[in-house]
Amino acid sequence: MITITDDLSLHEREIDERFVRASGPGGQNVNKVSTAVELRFDISKSSLPAEVKARLVRLAGSRVTADAVLVLDSREHRTQAKNREAARARLVALIQQATVRPKKRKPTRPKAAAREKRLATKKRRGEVKARRRTGSRDE
Repeated sequence: MITITDDLSLHEREIDERFVRASGPGGQNVNKVSTAVELRFDISKSSLPAEVKARLVRLAGSRVTADAVLVLDSREHRTQAKNREAARARLVALIQQATVRPKKRKPTRPKAAAREKRLATKKRRGEVKARRRTGSRDE
């Protein structure tokens, strides 16, 4: 079990990991050992609540495929274990971010003073532009 929050966790079987060869640090080892991790998480088949799934798809953006599979890859470390930990940590962080409900926006109206200030600024700007137009063009 992977703990996301106090009341939310994922089963190991919901995550699919593949190890592939990576570029980057590792010297000759890079050419021989598959250290990079490609983590796949099927959002639609997961045990997450529906609203968290929707926010997760929105947050993940281009990392989600057309069939709602989140793909994260980690290749920054030299070892498979560290890359695996890094990919899982990124997944947990992303899901934790998706669990936070956005605050509802309360529509507000601008105050009278702010409206007056905006209109006065527009009026001054219009006058500046009008003065540019009234110059003589005979020269």
